[in-house]
Amino acid sequence: MAGIYIHIPFCKQACHYCNFHFTTSLLYKSDYLKALIAEMKLQKDFFQGEKIETIYFGGGSPSLLEADEIKILTEHIHNNFYVDNLLEVTLEANPDDLTTQKIKALKTTAINRFSIGVQSFFDEDLIWMNRVHNSSQADSAIKTAQDAGFENITIDLIYGTPTLTDLNWKKNLAKAIDLKVPHISAYGLTVEEKTPLHKLIAKHQKENVDEIKLESQMMQLMETLMNKGFEHYEISNFAKPNHHAIHNTNYWKGKKYLGLGASAHSYNGNERSWNVSNNNQYIEAILKGELIAEKEVLTTQEKFNEWLMTGLRTQWGCDLQEGEQKFELNWIKQLLQEATPYIEQKKIKFDNKKLTLTNKGKLIADKIISDLMMVK
Repeated sequence: MAGIYIHIPFCKQACHYCNFHFTTSLLYKSDYLKALIAEMKLQKDFFQGEKIETIYFGGGSPSLLEADEIKILTEHIHNNFYVDNLLEVTLEANPDDLTTQKIKALKTTAINRFSIGVQSFFDEDLIWMNRVHNSSQADSAIKTAQDAGFENITIDLIYGTPTLTDLNWKKNLAKAIDLKVPHISAYGLTVEEKTPLHKLIAKHQKENVDEIKLESQMMQLMETLMNKGFEHYEISNFAKPNHHAIHNTNYWKGKKYLGLGASAHSYNGNERSWNVSNNNQYIEAILKGELIAEKEVLTTQEKFNEWLMTGLRTQWGCDLQEGEQKFELNWIKQLLQEATPYIEQKKIKFDNKKLTLTNKGKLIADKIISDLMMVK
């Protein structure tokens, strides 16, 4: 199973916390779409005939695309790759874009799943983040999509912002549950360098992240959703049974994927590559028939660290029997030895030769993973 990611780097305005590649100008949108189609032709042999079963339109704000533009892009995917029985075609969408008319048009495309960037159901949080939409648009977008027959919906929520109280976080989760959304991606606020948020905090114009509050709200998140029948199948992702994100799950399981567009990443099992993060350079090179990307061939040690990182982030954990087949036996023995203190602290569970994080361990997942990684 393989997947294709398409990066659409256009937004109406910049969210203060975002560090993804985007522009607020639509000036070269038409040329960019032509370049995407040209890149598909250049990369048609990437999968060597392996079947494509998922497509993911990410960004940016892919919901700025018109339905006809999505149809053209998916048609060219079918023309250049082996596509049969697409299981999941996801469109990331901002609530303000999902009007009744837009959703009706999207119903005629291959899109069968929405990832809606709600972030919060409270206006004070959305204003603090510099989001375009308001809380009523978030509520309306979900209900309108459901009324149109889109049942496979995930929403993004952000916790740990200075404006979000514990009570309102509880209400955010209750609202998502009440709306019967089958998948929730929830992210603790992080301050990335070079973002507007990072600069505003440095100038003391915005409050920094409160780590104690962040930890408390994450624990509330896990307890609330798991008590309501959601599976915490990845650190930031919760799903009702049979509603896991197929495309993203394949990332965590090490499946192949091709990224199309400026800044998009690809992985073929042995090599990672990433396109230039500049729209004009990307367009110019691709329309000349040139791929403009950097590449790295993964060493065995890097593959081990990725296996460890992606495994521990998920409910499936790291299967040491699988690890013994892929890597040197002494590496697995060393991993288990270094994990022992965390097992004793009940931050890692060791059962049936698998290492998985407990809720307590998930609170410090990055530290645990860093400590367990193989270093030169």
